[in-house]
Amino acid sequence: MVRNRGRVQEVQRNLTKDVKATPAAVRRFFEKIPTDSVPWVPLQVETQILTVAPAVPREAVEDVKARLRNFTEQVNKGESQFSTLAILYSEDPGSAARGGELGFSGRAEFVPEFSAVAFNLNDPKKVSKIVETEYGFHIIQLIEKRGDRINVRHILLKPKVAEKDLTEAVNRMDSLRSDILDKKFTFEDAVFFSQDKTTRNNKGHMVNENTGSTRFQMSELPQEVAKRVADMEPGDISEPFIMTDPKTNHEIVAMVKLTSRIPGHKANISDDFQLVKSMYENSRRQEILDDWLANKIKNTYIRIEDGWRNCDFKNKGWIK
Repeated sequence: MVRNRGRVQEVQRNLTKDVKATPAAVRRFFEKIPTDSVPWVPLQVETQILTVAPAVPREAVEDVKARLRNFTEQVNKGESQFSTLAILYSEDPGSAARGGELGFSGRAEFVPEFSAVAFNLNDPKKVSKIVETEYGFHIIQLIEKRGDRINVRHILLKPKVAEKDLTEAVNRMDSLRSDILDKKFTFEDAVFFSQDKTTRNNKGHMVNENTGSTRFQMSELPQEVAKRVADMEPGDISEPFIMTDPKTNHEIVAMVKLTSRIPGHKANISDDFQLVKSMYENSRRQEILDDWLANKIKNTYIRIEDGWRNCDFKNKGWIK
């Protein structure tokens, strides 16, 4: 089933890879949409964010490493199963319930530090050395290799930031906010101190990974950010707050500025070009796939037993 689904997706990608959306084509597509079919765009916001990640104490790091070494020793001595330990202790919510298993993946699907160790494993009975990545510390066990893809399981532990360090970071951020409100410098100037690389170089603007734009529906924002901006007005700057980094799941201190609030409305070409562009591309891809399928039906012999010939088929043309 997985193989067949992969083949279908590969064929679809090859058939639709050349779909291009010019502004003129998008405009023509939008003009043909019936008025009652124009989608409703919910409330959207644009935000800027400034974050600080307090340093993790050395003691917390050493404690995590000691626990991982203990897990390794238990597995190597046959006292425990790696998968059982992963279910009980791994802090990767996506894989812990599966015994730490990540599924067959290519080298580029992991962060470089993880790939470098995982792809050098050869003995499924052995456990890797401790690997440090931006997500925390891991130990890895090989399950199977297939060509340039591997299936491994891992246990992830994350050293915790001390409560006093989080409090100090909140206090420093609060002083920074006071300076911004006193107009000593702007929020955009303060973003220079942010430790979030993806937003620091973008004047703090958060970018929606689903659409590539700076607009978010409230449900698309990290929960802690959405809670702050819900009652803010454009130009307001929140008080500092502690949140979980959606990329690493580490605790960080953040402060957000609401740049703009776009009320819910029917989509239009000037305000919602990216949305309409996506609708056009999806429609064009579906047209290509429907045409390809119609031609395949014409040229493909399928025998359908008499008792099934009066069915209401999704695609026409099977019965001559």
